[in-house]
Amino acid sequence: MTSGHLEVETKYEVEAGFAVPPLNGLPGVATVDEPVEHLLEAVYLDTDDLRLLRARVTLRRRTGGPDAGWHLKLPAGNARRELHAPLGRATKNPPRALQEPVVGILRGARPRPVTTLRTRRLVTALRAADGALLAEIADDTVTATLLAGPDGAAEVHAWREVEVELGADHGESAEALAAAVGERLVAVGARPSPSASKVGRVLAGRLAALPTGIPVRDGERPTAGEFLLAGLTEQVAGLQAADVLLRTEQPDAVHQVRVAARRLRSTLAAFHDVLERSVTEPVRAELSWLGGQLADARDSEVALEHLRAVVAAEPDELLLGPVAARLQQTELREVRAGLDRALLTLSEARYLRLLDDLHALLDAPPFTARADEALKPVLRDTTRRSVRRLRRHLATARRATGHDRAEALHGVRKAAKRARYAAEVGRGELAHVKALARAAKKVQTVLGELQDTVVTREQCRRLGIVAFAAGENTFTYGRLHGLEQNRGERAEQEFWALAKKVGAVLKAAE
Repeated sequence: MTSGHLEVETKYEVEAGFAVPPLNGLPGVATVDEPVEHLLEAVYLDTDDLRLLRARVTLRRRTGGPDAGWHLKLPAGNARRELHAPLGRATKNPPRALQEPVVGILRGARPRPVTTLRTRRLVTALRAADGALLAEIADDTVTATLLAGPDGAAEVHAWREVEVELGADHGESAEALAAAVGERLVAVGARPSPSASKVGRVLAGRLAALPTGIPVRDGERPTAGEFLLAGLTEQVAGLQAADVLLRTEQPDAVHQVRVAARRLRSTLAAFHDVLERSVTEPVRAELSWLGGQLADARDSEVALEHLRAVVAAEPDELLLGPVAARLQQTELREVRAGLDRALLTLSEARYLRLLDDLHALLDAPPFTARADEALKPVLRDTTRRSVRRLRRHLATARRATGHDRAEALHGVRKAAKRARYAAEVGRGELAHVKALARAAKKVQTVLGELQDTVVTREQCRRLGIVAFAAGENTFTYGRLHGLEQNRGERAEQEFWALAKKVGAVLKAAE
């Protein structure tokens, strides 16, 4: 059995003789509890190449204190999402429930103990007038034993730090309280800590010693290959982060996995002359497979959410039958089914092989001769290719009619995505691509709305059939279908009005 919460904390470094200042009179604080002492011991686990730490994830087994047990901390923006499981009998192997969220990070590697932290903690609780916990100030004296790694070295570190962790309320008032506590701590000698976690501080040296695949050359501009490798490293990390969100069933996670896969596909295609295509094309095919596996889940989610909003805005006299209830039930059912399919995809050996292939690509990038060239000429060529591709699809769409036009506009949308991603990659290096990125995004958005109506119309048709079979009035589903058809026609008209301006931007970018 697991539980969890969102952890919002700030760390401060302090000297050995530091004393926590009085905390009375802070905004919203009615009472300050007497400090409570805890003696804690935590064993942190990771792989030899610190895969968890590199993904900003920590896994530990803690004894002592009120939260003894197994803890998995996952990044969540500026905070961390913490999952708990009881200690149980196992002392070496984490519970399966805490390993499953990081399967995509571990990729088959087994975490082992890497460091042990022993902490004497003095906790002071700040409470509201009703007794609710606003924040805890933890004064920690830490002794860390860095266990022998692949090089056989073991080390011992000792330090003091103060943590300010917010209670359940993470709103503006809580942030103001955290800032006020921080001001008092800094006023008596505390310094904001550069380390996000204790284990990160202990393992910083070992982490820095790991090969990253990205050479660092002070004062020199990166080559095309170095720039691309840095970008791909960031994008693979983005896919891994979205993977964790999906495995823990966070909102919008399916969409984030799809976007991450799409960006990687686009980058590999755009830089096909910097990386050997014989290596990257199979990876692109697998990224396409991943996106396809998740497409239905995301499309249904967007369509049903939109239709529910349309129904909520309709006059009551036009809602004949239990339309809102049927939409809600259908959304709950299809979103759950889509999420289950997405989770099943992430558990497949094929997906885990894709992750391995992506990391192999980063560890030993199959560079061509262009990788050693200066960056800007390569970026200009990459952008021009994506622009030419988009212009070709635009020309095809102008000539097309009927069903062929719908297919051609879908091709324009995909080409606009690639042009946008290519422009965003070069945004910091090429001044003119900002306008290209904006124009491509507008095309993508307008044609995306057109494509959305294809899905919503099909949903209306299916819902009408089911409602008819149940003996319900189907008038409203036909009306919704008509509204969505009109929305699609407006989106197409908006696109053609936009096309002239976009054409001028593309001509300038080429």
